[in-house]
Amino acid sequence: MKKYFFLILSFFFLMAVNAQHTNIMIGNHNYPEETSIVVNPKNTNEIAAAANINTYYFSKDGGHTWVEDTLGSTYGVWGDPCMIVDTAGSYYFIHLSNPPDGNWIDRIVCQKKDSINGVWDNGSYIGLNGTKAQDKAWAAVDRAHNIIYMTWTQFDEYGVTTPTDSSIILFSRSIDGGHSWGVPVRINRKAGNCVDSDSTTEGAVPAVGPNGEVYVAWAGPDGIRFNKSLNAGNTWLANDILVNDQPTGWDYMIPGIQRANGLPITDCDISNGPYRGNIYVNWSDQRNGDTDTDIWLSKSTDGGNTWSAAKRVNDDPPGKQQFFTWMTIDQATGYLYFVFYDRRNYSNSRTDVYMAVSKDGGETFVNFKISDSPFIPGASIFFGDYTNVSAYNGVIRPIWTRLSSGQLSVWTAIIDTTMMGIENLNLQDEFSLEQNFPNPFIDNTYISFKLHKPTIVTLKVYDIFGREIATLLDKEKYNAGKYISHFDAEQYNLSSGTYYFSLISNEKILTKKMLLLK
Repeated sequence: MKKYFFLILSFFFLMAVNAQHTNIMIGNHNYPEETSIVVNPKNTNEIAAAANINTYYFSKDGGHTWVEDTLGSTYGVWGDPCMIVDTAGSYYFIHLSNPPDGNWIDRIVCQKKDSINGVWDNGSYIGLNGTKAQDKAWAAVDRAHNIIYMTWTQFDEYGVTTPTDSSIILFSRSIDGGHSWGVPVRINRKAGNCVDSDSTTEGAVPAVGPNGEVYVAWAGPDGIRFNKSLNAGNTWLANDILVNDQPTGWDYMIPGIQRANGLPITDCDISNGPYRGNIYVNWSDQRNGDTDTDIWLSKSTDGGNTWSAAKRVNDDPPGKQQFFTWMTIDQATGYLYFVFYDRRNYSNSRTDVYMAVSKDGGETFVNFKISDSPFIPGASIFFGDYTNVSAYNGVIRPIWTRLSSGQLSVWTAIIDTTMMGIENLNLQDEFSLEQNFPNPFIDNTYISFKLHKPTIVTLKVYDIFGREIATLLDKEKYNAGKYISHFDAEQYNLSSGTYYFSLISNEKILTKKMLLLK
Protein backbone atom coordinates (compact mmCIF):
# COMPACT_ATOMS: atom_id res chain seq x y z
CA MET A 1 0.00 0.00 0.00
CA LYS A 2 2.84 2.40 0.81
CA LYS A 3 4.53 1.63 -2.50
CA TYR A 4 1.26 2.22 -4.40
CA PHE A 5 0.76 5.51 -2.58
CA PHE A 6 4.32 6.61 -3.48
CA LEU A 7 3.75 5.82 -7.15
CA ILE A 8 0.54 7.83 -7.20
CA LEU A 9 2.23 10.79 -5.58
CA SER A 10 5.14 10.54 -8.02
CA PHE A 11 2.73 10.49 -10.96
CA PHE A 12 0.88 13.56 -9.73
CA PHE A 13 4.14 15.35 -8.93
CA LEU A 14 5.18 14.93 -12.56
CA MET A 15 1.74 16.14 -13.63
CA ALA A 16 2.18 19.25 -11.50
CA VAL A 17 5.63 20.03 -12.90
CA ASN A 18 4.44 19.69 -16.50
CA ALA A 19 0.96 21.13 -15.99
CA GLN A 20 -0.19 24.24 -17.75
CA HIS A 21 -0.95 27.48 -16.01
CA THR A 22 -4.73 27.62 -15.66
CA ASN A 23 -6.28 29.37 -18.68
CA ILE A 24 -9.42 31.43 -18.16
CA MET A 25 -11.51 33.01 -20.89
CA ILE A 26 -12.22 36.62 -19.98
CA GLY A 27 -14.80 37.25 -22.71
CA ASN A 28 -15.85 36.45 -26.29
CA HIS A 29 -18.49 39.06 -27.11
CA ASN A 30 -18.18 42.01 -29.50
CA TYR A 31 -15.29 40.41 -31.45
CA PRO A 32 -12.69 41.39 -28.83
CA GLU A 33 -9.02 41.92 -29.65
CA GLU A 34 -6.20 44.36 -28.84
CA THR A 35 -6.13 43.89 -25.10
CA SER A 36 -5.03 45.65 -21.94
CA ILE A 37 -4.94 44.44 -18.32
CA VAL A 38 -3.98 45.87 -14.93
CA VAL A 39 -3.54 44.29 -11.49
CA ASN A 40 -4.31 46.73 -8.68
CA PRO A 41 -1.14 46.86 -6.52
CA LYS A 42 -3.18 47.84 -3.45
CA ASN A 43 -5.46 44.82 -3.81
CA THR A 44 -4.26 42.16 -6.22
CA ASN A 45 -7.65 40.45 -6.13
CA GLU A 46 -8.87 43.39 -8.23
CA ILE A 47 -7.99 43.16 -11.92
CA ALA A 48 -9.43 45.20 -14.79
CA ALA A 49 -9.05 44.61 -18.52
CA ALA A 50 -10.17 46.08 -21.83
CA ALA A 51 -10.49 45.06 -25.48
CA ASN A 52 -11.24 46.72 -28.81
CA ILE A 53 -13.24 48.69 -29.26
CA ASN A 54 -15.30 49.46 -26.15
CA THR A 55 -15.42 46.32 -23.98
CA TYR A 56 -14.17 46.22 -20.42
CA TYR A 57 -13.91 43.44 -17.86
CA PHE A 58 -13.25 43.27 -14.14
CA SER A 59 -12.45 40.55 -11.64
CA LYS A 60 -12.59 40.65 -7.85
CA ASP A 61 -11.02 37.25 -7.27
CA GLY A 62 -7.61 37.56 -8.86
CA GLY A 63 -8.77 36.82 -12.39
CA HIS A 64 -10.60 33.53 -11.82
CA THR A 65 -14.01 34.98 -12.74
CA TRP A 66 -14.90 38.07 -14.77
CA VAL A 67 -17.75 40.51 -15.37
CA GLU A 68 -18.02 41.94 -18.89
CA ASP A 69 -19.67 45.13 -20.18
CA THR A 70 -19.23 47.99 -22.66
CA LEU A 71 -18.75 51.70 -22.11
CA GLY A 72 -19.75 54.74 -24.12
CA SER A 73 -18.91 58.42 -24.30
CA THR A 74 -20.24 61.44 -26.13
CA TYR A 75 -16.70 61.75 -27.52
CA GLY A 76 -16.98 58.30 -29.08
CA VAL A 77 -15.05 55.13 -28.31
CA TRP A 78 -12.76 53.87 -31.06
CA GLY A 79 -10.28 51.35 -29.75
CA ASP A 80 -6.61 51.25 -28.76
CA PRO A 81 -7.66 50.55 -25.15
CA CYS A 82 -5.28 51.21 -22.27
CA MET A 83 -6.43 50.29 -18.76
CA ILE A 84 -4.62 51.71 -15.70
CA VAL A 85 -5.32 52.09 -11.97
CA ASP A 86 -4.13 54.93 -9.73
CA THR A 87 -3.09 54.96 -6.09
CA ALA A 88 -6.63 55.76 -4.92
CA GLY A 89 -8.03 52.63 -6.59
CA SER A 90 -9.64 54.57 -9.46
CA TYR A 91 -9.62 52.91 -12.87
CA TYR A 92 -9.04 54.63 -16.21
CA PHE A 93 -10.02 53.39 -19.68
CA ILE A 94 -8.00 55.41 -22.22
CA HIS A 95 -9.01 55.10 -25.87
CA LEU A 96 -9.37 56.73 -29.27
CA SER A 97 -12.37 58.84 -30.24
CA ASN A 98 -15.00 59.02 -32.96
CA PRO A 99 -17.21 61.94 -31.91
CA PRO A 100 -20.51 62.55 -33.72
CA ASP A 101 -19.70 66.27 -33.97
CA GLY A 102 -15.97 66.02 -34.67
CA ASN A 103 -13.48 64.07 -36.73
CA TRP A 104 -12.46 60.44 -36.57
CA ILE A 105 -9.72 59.91 -33.88
CA ASP A 106 -9.38 63.67 -33.37
CA ARG A 107 -8.55 63.32 -29.63
CA ILE A 108 -7.54 60.87 -26.91
CA VAL A 109 -10.32 60.15 -24.39
CA CYS A 110 -9.82 59.16 -20.74
CA GLN A 111 -12.81 57.70 -18.90
CA LYS A 112 -12.68 57.07 -15.17
CA LYS A 113 -14.52 55.25 -12.42
CA ASP A 114 -13.66 55.77 -8.76
CA SER A 115 -13.57 52.09 -7.83
CA ILE A 116 -13.91 48.70 -9.43
CA ASN A 117 -17.61 48.84 -8.48
CA GLY A 118 -18.05 52.36 -9.80
CA VAL A 119 -19.59 53.78 -12.97
CA TRP A 120 -17.56 55.15 -15.87
CA ASP A 121 -17.80 58.90 -16.35
CA ASN A 122 -18.20 60.48 -19.78
CA GLY A 123 -14.47 61.19 -19.87
CA SER A 124 -12.00 63.99 -20.37
CA TYR A 125 -9.95 64.38 -23.53
CA ILE A 126 -6.57 65.60 -24.71
CA GLY A 127 -4.91 66.38 -28.04
CA LEU A 128 -7.77 67.96 -29.98
CA ASN A 129 -5.97 69.87 -32.75
CA GLY A 130 -8.30 70.59 -35.64
CA THR A 131 -8.54 67.62 -37.98
CA LYS A 132 -5.21 66.07 -37.00
CA ALA A 133 -5.41 62.42 -35.90
CA GLN A 134 -4.43 61.35 -32.38
CA ASP A 135 -3.50 57.67 -32.27
CA LYS A 136 -2.13 54.82 -30.14
CA ALA A 137 -1.97 56.37 -26.69
CA TRP A 138 -0.57 54.74 -23.55
CA ALA A 139 -0.37 55.93 -19.96
CA ALA A 140 1.50 55.30 -16.71
CA VAL A 141 0.89 56.35 -13.11
CA ASP A 142 3.54 57.98 -10.93
CA ARG A 143 2.57 56.10 -7.79
CA ALA A 144 4.50 58.46 -5.50
CA HIS A 145 2.44 61.49 -6.56
CA ASN A 146 -0.60 59.96 -8.33
CA ILE A 147 0.22 61.82 -11.56
CA ILE A 148 -0.89 60.24 -14.85
CA TYR A 149 1.52 60.52 -17.78
CA MET A 150 0.31 59.91 -21.33
CA THR A 151 2.09 59.65 -24.69
CA TRP A 152 0.71 59.13 -28.20
CA THR A 153 1.22 59.79 -31.93
CA GLN A 154 -0.21 62.79 -33.75
CA PHE A 155 -0.72 62.47 -37.52
CA ASP A 156 -1.16 65.59 -39.63
CA GLU A 157 -3.40 63.39 -41.75
CA TYR A 158 -3.60 59.68 -41.05
CA GLY A 159 -2.53 57.29 -43.79
CA VAL A 160 -1.44 59.79 -46.46
CA THR A 161 1.86 59.74 -48.39
CA THR A 162 2.12 63.50 -48.81
CA PRO A 163 5.73 64.49 -47.92
CA THR A 164 4.60 67.64 -46.11
CA ASP A 165 2.45 65.65 -43.66
CA SER A 166 4.21 64.16 -40.64
CA SER A 167 3.78 62.23 -37.39
CA ILE A 168 5.19 63.23 -34.00
CA ILE A 169 5.18 61.92 -30.42
CA LEU A 170 3.22 64.00 -27.90
CA PHE A 171 3.18 63.98 -24.10
CA SER A 172 0.68 65.27 -21.54
CA ARG A 173 -0.04 64.73 -17.86
CA SER A 174 -2.93 64.96 -15.42
CA ILE A 175 -2.35 66.00 -11.82
CA ASP A 176 -6.04 65.87 -10.81
CA GLY A 177 -7.03 62.26 -11.40
CA GLY A 178 -7.72 62.54 -15.13
CA HIS A 179 -10.18 65.42 -14.90
CA SER A 180 -7.94 67.77 -16.89
CA TRP A 181 -4.73 67.53 -18.92
CA GLY A 182 -1.75 69.75 -19.59
CA VAL A 183 -1.01 71.24 -22.99
CA PRO A 184 0.55 68.50 -25.17
CA VAL A 185 4.33 68.74 -25.62
CA ARG A 186 6.28 67.26 -28.53
CA ILE A 187 9.08 65.03 -27.22
CA ASN A 188 10.63 63.56 -30.40
CA ARG A 189 13.01 65.55 -32.59
CA LYS A 190 12.75 63.86 -35.99
CA ALA A 191 9.23 63.57 -37.37
CA GLY A 192 7.99 60.53 -39.23
CA ASN A 193 5.61 60.24 -42.15
CA CYS A 194 1.87 59.57 -41.94
CA VAL A 195 1.74 56.18 -43.68
CA ASP A 196 1.44 54.21 -40.40
CA SER A 197 4.43 52.03 -41.23
CA ASP A 198 8.20 51.81 -40.62
CA SER A 199 8.90 55.52 -41.17
CA THR A 200 6.06 56.66 -38.89
CA THR A 201 6.86 57.63 -35.29
CA GLU A 202 4.74 55.32 -33.15
CA GLY A 203 4.61 53.06 -30.11
CA ALA A 204 5.32 55.54 -27.30
CA VAL A 205 4.82 53.91 -23.88
CA PRO A 206 5.75 56.04 -20.82
CA ALA A 207 7.46 54.73 -17.70
CA VAL A 208 8.15 56.35 -14.34
CA GLY A 209 11.54 56.26 -12.62
CA PRO A 210 12.33 55.90 -8.90
CA ASN A 211 12.61 59.67 -8.43
CA GLY A 212 9.66 60.66 -10.59
CA GLU A 213 11.54 60.69 -13.89
CA VAL A 214 9.50 60.11 -17.04
CA TYR A 215 10.99 57.81 -19.67
CA VAL A 216 9.61 57.16 -23.16
CA ALA A 217 10.81 55.14 -26.16
CA TRP A 218 9.19 54.85 -29.59
CA ALA A 219 9.90 53.46 -33.06
CA GLY A 220 10.35 55.40 -36.27
CA PRO A 221 12.55 56.08 -39.29
CA ASP A 222 15.76 56.08 -37.20
CA GLY A 223 15.13 52.95 -35.16
CA ILE A 224 14.00 52.94 -31.53
CA ARG A 225 14.55 56.35 -29.96
CA PHE A 226 14.33 57.52 -26.34
CA ASN A 227 13.73 60.73 -24.42
CA LYS A 228 13.38 61.56 -20.75
CA SER A 229 12.23 64.24 -18.35
CA LEU A 230 13.76 64.66 -14.91
CA ASN A 231 11.07 67.08 -13.70
CA ALA A 232 7.70 65.33 -14.15
CA GLY A 233 7.45 66.15 -17.85
CA ASN A 234 8.10 69.89 -17.67
CA THR A 235 11.23 69.75 -19.83
CA TRP A 236 12.80 67.10 -22.06
CA LEU A 237 16.18 66.40 -23.62
CA ALA A 238 16.96 68.50 -26.67
CA ASN A 239 18.07 65.41 -28.62
CA ASP A 240 16.70 61.89 -28.85
CA ILE A 241 18.89 58.97 -27.78
CA LEU A 242 19.19 55.82 -29.91
CA VAL A 243 18.16 52.69 -28.00
CA ASN A 244 18.63 50.18 -30.80
CA ASP A 245 18.22 49.77 -34.52
CA GLN A 246 15.23 47.93 -35.95
CA PRO A 247 16.98 46.74 -39.12
CA THR A 248 13.78 45.82 -40.98
CA GLY A 249 11.53 48.38 -39.30
CA TRP A 250 8.65 47.97 -36.88
CA ASP A 251 5.98 47.04 -39.47
CA TYR A 252 6.30 43.46 -40.70
CA MET A 253 4.30 40.46 -41.91
CA ILE A 254 3.41 37.31 -39.97
CA PRO A 255 1.57 34.51 -41.84
CA GLY A 256 -2.07 34.43 -40.79
CA ILE A 257 -1.96 37.88 -39.16
CA GLN A 258 -3.64 40.74 -40.99
CA ARG A 259 -0.99 43.17 -39.72
CA ALA A 260 1.81 42.89 -37.17
CA ASN A 261 4.26 45.23 -35.53
CA GLY A 262 7.27 45.32 -33.26
CA LEU A 263 6.55 48.57 -31.47
CA PRO A 264 8.56 49.05 -28.26
CA ILE A 265 7.46 48.82 -24.62
CA THR A 266 9.28 50.90 -21.97
CA ASP A 267 9.39 50.20 -18.25
CA CYS A 268 11.58 51.09 -15.28
CA ASP A 269 12.42 49.14 -12.11
CA ILE A 270 11.26 51.15 -9.09
CA SER A 271 11.33 48.19 -6.70
CA ASN A 272 13.71 48.01 -3.77
CA GLY A 273 15.58 45.20 -5.49
CA PRO A 274 19.18 45.21 -6.76
CA TYR A 275 18.23 46.57 -10.20
CA ARG A 276 16.27 49.59 -9.01
CA GLY A 277 16.52 52.39 -11.58
CA ASN A 278 17.21 50.15 -14.59
CA ILE A 279 15.22 51.16 -17.67
CA TYR A 280 14.16 48.46 -20.14
CA VAL A 281 12.86 48.59 -23.70
CA ASN A 282 11.26 45.48 -25.23
CA TRP A 283 10.32 45.00 -28.90
CA SER A 284 10.31 42.48 -31.75
CA ASP A 285 11.78 42.59 -35.25
CA GLN A 286 12.88 40.48 -38.21
CA ARG A 287 16.60 41.20 -38.26
CA ASN A 288 17.15 37.46 -38.62
CA GLY A 289 14.76 37.13 -41.57
CA ASP A 290 11.04 37.26 -42.23
CA THR A 291 10.61 33.65 -41.11
CA ASP A 292 12.41 34.27 -37.80
CA THR A 293 10.78 37.11 -35.87
CA ASP A 294 12.32 37.45 -32.40
CA ILE A 295 11.67 39.20 -29.09
CA TRP A 296 14.38 41.62 -27.91
CA LEU A 297 15.37 43.59 -24.84
CA SER A 298 17.77 46.48 -24.31
CA LYS A 299 18.46 48.12 -20.96
CA SER A 300 20.04 51.23 -19.53
CA THR A 301 21.69 51.40 -16.11
CA ASP A 302 22.55 55.12 -16.31
CA GLY A 303 19.18 56.82 -16.68
CA GLY A 304 18.81 56.21 -20.41
CA ASN A 305 22.04 57.86 -21.52
CA THR A 306 23.50 54.61 -22.90
CA TRP A 307 21.89 51.33 -23.87
CA SER A 308 22.99 47.71 -23.96
CA ALA A 309 23.12 45.60 -27.09
CA ALA A 310 19.86 43.80 -27.83
CA LYS A 311 19.37 40.50 -26.00
CA ARG A 312 17.12 37.80 -27.47
CA VAL A 313 14.33 36.96 -25.01
CA ASN A 314 12.87 33.84 -26.69
CA ASP A 315 15.17 30.88 -26.11
CA ASP A 316 14.20 28.52 -28.94
CA PRO A 317 16.49 27.59 -31.85
CA PRO A 318 16.49 30.08 -34.78
CA GLY A 319 13.85 29.92 -37.50
CA LYS A 320 10.47 30.33 -35.78
CA GLN A 321 8.08 33.24 -35.24
CA GLN A 322 7.64 35.13 -31.96
CA PHE A 323 5.60 38.34 -32.14
CA PHE A 324 3.28 40.84 -30.38
CA THR A 325 5.38 41.17 -27.24
CA TRP A 326 4.60 43.11 -24.09
CA MET A 327 6.65 43.56 -20.94
CA THR A 328 6.00 44.57 -17.34
CA ILE A 329 7.97 44.69 -14.11
CA ASP A 330 6.71 43.31 -10.82
CA GLN A 331 7.62 46.31 -8.70
CA ALA A 332 7.51 44.21 -5.52
CA THR A 333 10.33 41.96 -6.76
CA GLY A 334 12.00 43.70 -9.71
CA TYR A 335 11.33 40.66 -11.93
CA LEU A 336 10.69 41.28 -15.63
CA TYR A 337 7.78 39.45 -17.30
CA PHE A 338 7.19 39.18 -21.05
CA VAL A 339 4.24 37.76 -22.98
CA PHE A 340 4.23 36.97 -26.71
CA TYR A 341 2.74 34.72 -29.38
CA ASP A 342 5.03 31.83 -30.28
CA ARG A 343 5.23 29.23 -33.08
CA ARG A 344 8.35 27.37 -31.95
CA ASN A 345 6.50 24.06 -31.71
CA TYR A 346 5.00 24.00 -35.22
CA SER A 347 5.86 24.23 -38.92
CA ASN A 348 2.62 26.03 -39.83
CA SER A 349 0.60 28.95 -38.40
CA ARG A 350 -0.47 27.19 -35.23
CA THR A 351 0.23 29.58 -32.39
CA ASP A 352 0.90 29.24 -28.67
CA VAL A 353 1.25 31.95 -26.06
CA TYR A 354 4.51 32.04 -24.13
CA MET A 355 5.90 34.09 -21.30
CA ALA A 356 9.46 34.77 -20.21
CA VAL A 357 10.78 35.94 -16.86
CA SER A 358 14.10 37.52 -15.94
CA LYS A 359 15.14 37.64 -12.29
CA ASP A 360 18.59 39.15 -12.92
CA GLY A 361 17.86 42.48 -14.52
CA GLY A 362 17.40 41.28 -18.09
CA GLU A 363 20.59 39.21 -18.33
CA THR A 364 18.96 35.78 -18.61
CA PHE A 365 15.43 34.57 -19.37
CA VAL A 366 13.28 31.55 -18.53
CA ASN A 367 10.63 30.82 -21.21
CA PHE A 368 7.43 28.91 -20.43
CA LYS A 369 4.23 28.16 -22.34
CA ILE A 370 1.04 29.52 -20.78
CA SER A 371 -1.68 28.69 -23.34
CA ASP A 372 -3.28 25.29 -22.89
CA SER A 373 -3.79 24.67 -26.63
CA PRO A 374 -2.66 26.22 -29.92
CA PHE A 375 -4.90 28.20 -32.24
CA ILE A 376 -4.67 29.27 -35.88
CA PRO A 377 -5.32 32.96 -36.63
CA GLY A 378 -6.74 33.95 -40.00
CA ALA A 379 -5.52 36.90 -42.05
CA SER A 380 -9.09 37.85 -42.93
CA ILE A 381 -9.89 38.56 -39.25
CA PHE A 382 -8.23 41.54 -37.58
CA PHE A 383 -6.30 40.33 -34.55
CA GLY A 384 -5.44 43.64 -32.93
CA ASP A 385 -2.04 45.27 -32.50
CA TYR A 386 -0.87 44.15 -29.06
CA THR A 387 -1.07 41.83 -26.07
CA ASN A 388 -0.49 42.96 -22.48
CA VAL A 389 0.63 41.74 -19.05
CA SER A 390 0.47 43.13 -15.51
CA ALA A 391 2.14 41.88 -12.33
CA TYR A 392 2.47 42.77 -8.69
CA ASN A 393 3.80 40.84 -5.69
CA GLY A 394 3.85 37.54 -7.54
CA VAL A 395 0.37 37.93 -9.06
CA ILE A 396 1.09 37.80 -12.80
CA ARG A 397 -1.76 38.14 -15.28
CA PRO A 398 -1.16 38.18 -19.04
CA ILE A 399 -3.92 38.85 -21.58
CA TRP A 400 -4.15 37.76 -25.19
CA THR A 401 -6.52 37.17 -28.11
CA ARG A 402 -7.22 33.81 -29.70
CA LEU A 403 -9.32 32.66 -32.64
CA SER A 404 -11.31 29.43 -32.64
CA SER A 405 -13.93 28.41 -35.24
CA GLY A 406 -14.09 31.99 -36.46
CA GLN A 407 -14.76 33.34 -32.95
CA LEU A 408 -12.42 35.82 -31.28
CA SER A 409 -11.98 35.67 -27.51
CA VAL A 410 -9.64 37.14 -24.92
CA TRP A 411 -7.89 35.07 -22.27
CA THR A 412 -5.72 35.25 -19.20
CA ALA A 413 -3.73 32.67 -17.25
CA ILE A 414 -3.35 32.18 -13.52
CA ILE A 415 0.44 32.09 -13.52
CA ASP A 416 1.76 29.58 -11.02
CA THR A 417 5.10 30.93 -9.79
CA THR A 418 6.13 27.50 -8.49
CA MET A 419 6.44 26.27 -12.07
CA MET A 420 9.13 26.73 -14.71
CA GLY A 421 11.90 27.96 -12.44
CA ILE A 422 10.27 31.13 -11.08
CA GLU A 423 9.34 29.88 -7.66
CA ASN A 424 11.82 31.80 -5.52
CA LEU A 425 10.03 35.11 -5.31
CA ASN A 426 11.43 37.44 -2.67
CA LEU A 427 8.12 38.63 -1.30
CA GLN A 428 9.42 39.83 2.04
CA ASP A 429 7.21 42.87 2.65
CA GLU A 430 5.20 41.35 5.50
CA PHE A 431 4.89 37.61 4.94
CA SER A 432 5.75 34.67 2.71
CA LEU A 433 3.66 31.64 1.81
CA GLU A 434 5.09 28.14 1.37
CA GLN A 435 3.79 25.28 -0.76
CA ASN A 436 1.35 23.04 1.09
CA PHE A 437 2.63 19.64 2.23
CA PRO A 438 1.97 16.99 1.20
CA ASN A 439 1.06 18.04 -2.34
CA PRO A 440 -0.71 16.27 -3.98
CA PHE A 441 -2.71 15.12 -0.94
CA ILE A 442 -5.58 12.72 -0.34
CA ASP A 443 -7.56 14.16 2.58
CA ASN A 444 -5.34 16.37 4.72
CA THR A 445 -2.61 18.87 3.98
CA TYR A 446 -0.77 21.60 5.87
CA ILE A 447 -0.21 25.19 4.81
CA SER A 448 2.70 27.10 6.32
CA PHE A 449 3.57 30.77 6.17
CA LYS A 450 6.13 33.12 7.66
CA LEU A 451 5.42 36.56 9.08
CA HIS A 452 8.24 39.10 9.20
CA LYS A 453 6.49 41.39 11.67
CA PRO A 454 3.22 41.37 13.66
CA THR A 455 0.53 40.98 11.01
CA ILE A 456 -3.22 40.44 10.70
CA VAL A 457 -3.79 37.63 8.20
CA THR A 458 -6.61 35.80 6.46
CA LEU A 459 -6.14 32.36 4.92
CA LYS A 460 -8.67 31.03 2.40
CA VAL A 461 -9.11 28.09 0.04
CA TYR A 462 -10.73 28.40 -3.42
CA ASP A 463 -11.74 26.00 -6.16
CA ILE A 464 -10.43 26.30 -9.73
CA PHE A 465 -13.23 28.76 -10.59
CA GLY A 466 -12.30 31.12 -7.75
CA ARG A 467 -15.22 30.15 -5.52
CA GLU A 468 -14.41 30.23 -1.82
CA ILE A 469 -14.28 26.79 -0.23
CA ALA A 470 -13.02 27.52 3.27
CA THR A 471 -11.72 30.27 5.52
CA LEU A 472 -8.96 28.78 7.67
CA LEU A 473 -7.96 32.07 9.30
CA ASP A 474 -10.09 35.19 9.41
CA LYS A 475 -8.26 38.46 10.21
CA GLU A 476 -6.22 36.91 12.98
CA LYS A 477 -3.19 38.68 14.41
CA TYR A 478 0.13 36.85 14.80
CA ASN A 479 3.59 37.95 15.83
CA ALA A 480 6.61 37.44 13.58
CA GLY A 481 7.38 33.76 13.07
CA LYS A 482 6.41 30.63 11.15
CA TYR A 483 2.88 29.19 11.41
CA ILE A 484 1.17 26.06 10.09
CA SER A 485 -2.54 25.70 9.32
CA HIS A 486 -4.34 22.39 8.80
CA PHE A 487 -6.73 21.89 5.87
CA ASP A 488 -9.06 18.88 5.98
CA ALA A 489 -10.53 18.45 2.48
CA GLU A 490 -12.76 15.60 3.66
CA GLN A 491 -14.60 18.03 5.94
CA TYR A 492 -15.74 19.96 2.85
CA ASN A 493 -16.58 16.88 0.76
CA LEU A 494 -14.25 17.93 -2.04
CA SER A 495 -13.56 15.90 -5.15
CA SER A 496 -10.21 15.43 -6.89
CA GLY A 497 -8.83 18.42 -8.71
CA THR A 498 -6.92 21.68 -8.53
CA TYR A 499 -7.50 24.13 -5.69
CA TYR A 500 -5.89 27.38 -4.57
CA PHE A 501 -5.03 28.79 -1.17
CA SER A 502 -4.42 32.50 -0.50
CA LEU A 503 -2.81 34.38 2.36
CA ILE A 504 -4.15 37.93 2.61
CA SER A 505 -2.99 40.88 4.69
CA ASN A 506 -3.22 44.66 4.33
CA GLU A 507 -4.68 44.37 0.82
CA LYS A 508 -1.78 42.15 -0.27
CA ILE A 509 -2.24 38.56 -1.30
CA LEU A 510 -0.13 35.50 -2.06
CA THR A 511 -1.69 32.51 -3.82
CA LYS A 512 -0.47 28.97 -4.52
CA LYS A 513 -1.98 25.94 -6.21
CA MET A 514 -2.53 22.52 -4.62
CA LEU A 515 -3.72 19.17 -5.99
CA LEU A 516 -6.29 16.98 -4.24
CA LEU A 517 -6.19 13.23 -4.94
CA LYS A 518 -9.15 11.15 -3.78
